[in-house]
Amino acid sequence: MFELFLGKLRKYEIRMRKAVTSERHGNFHSVFKGSGLEYDDLRLYQYGDDVRAIDWNTSAKGHGTFIKIFKEDKEQTAFFMLDVSASQQVGEASKLKIDIAKEICGVLTLSAIQEASRVGLLCFSDRNERYVRPSDGMKHGYSVLSEIYKLVPESTKTSISEAILVALNVLKRRSLIFLISDFIDSNYQHNLKALARKHDLIVIHLYDSRETSLPRLGIIPLYDAEKQRTTWVNTSSKQYRDDMANRFQSRSVELEKLCHQNRADYISINTQEDYVPALIRLFKVRRYAKSGMTSS
Repeated sequence: MFELFLGKLRKYEIRMRKAVTSERHGNFHSVFKGSGLEYDDLRLYQYGDDVRAIDWNTSAKGHGTFIKIFKEDKEQTAFFMLDVSASQQVGEASKLKIDIAKEICGVLTLSAIQEASRVGLLCFSDRNERYVRPSDGMKHGYSVLSEIYKLVPESTKTSISEAILVALNVLKRRSLIFLISDFIDSNYQHNLKALARKHDLIVIHLYDSRETSLPRLGIIPLYDAEKQRTTWVNTSSKQYRDDMANRFQSRSVELEKLCHQNRADYISINTQEDYVPALIRLFKVRRYAKSGMTSS
C-alpha cells in the first residue's frame, strides 16, 4: 500500500513541478529554497534597499542607517508540521482530512528532497506523535514519507501551541516551515507569531465542506472525535447552519489576517477538491515575491 501512496505523490509532484516551471524563467528550485538566509554583516543603507533589512538597533546609535547583509544558507531545511489530531478524521471514506493532509505533506516532502533540501517532520496532536530530525538524502526523504504514511496517532486532542514550541526548540537555524492543520484549536496565535518571526512560514489551512455547510438531514447525531462525545443537532435549522458557517468564516479570516500581519504565506484547501492547483498558485506567488525582493 505504501507503494501506491508513493506513486500518487510522484504523479502529483510531477504535475506541480511542470506547472510551476512551464512559464518563461520558471524556476522550481529557487521557489522551494524559501528565504534560507543567514546574517553575515552590516553596511550603510543605500537608496533602493529593502527597508525590512534595516538594523534599527545599530542605526539608533547615530552613525548612519545600516542594513543587514545576508548570505544564502546552503543547507536549507524544509520542516513539516502535520496535525494528526482526531478533528482531521472528517470527510468521505476516501477523502478524510487526515488522508489529504498526509498527501499534501508527502508531495511537498518529495519536492524538497529532490531539491537537495534537508527535510524534517513533526506529526502532532496535543503531544509529539512523531519527530524526525532534519537531514538530507533520498534515503532519509523516503523514511520521512514512510513515517507520514504509517502513522497512527495515540491522542485524539490538538495543541498547535505546544507543537510550535517543539519546533522553536528543535530548529536553531532559520528554516522553511509548512504548518498543515485544520486549525480547530485556540490560544496558538502568540506562538504562531513567534514561529513566523524566526522562520519562513507557510500555513496550509485544511477544511471539509461539511464544516461550512452540512446537508439538510434534520436532527442527527454528530460525534466529536476529539472530545469523544455525541451531540444531537438540527441540520435543517437556519440558525444552526448560519452559526456553523460564521464560526468557520471567522476562524479562517482571523488566521489569514494573522499570517499576513506576520509575513507568513497562507492558503486554504477544501479537502474534497483537487489540492494541486492551490499548491501551484502558492509556489508561483512565492516565486514572484522572491524575484521582486531580489530586484530591489
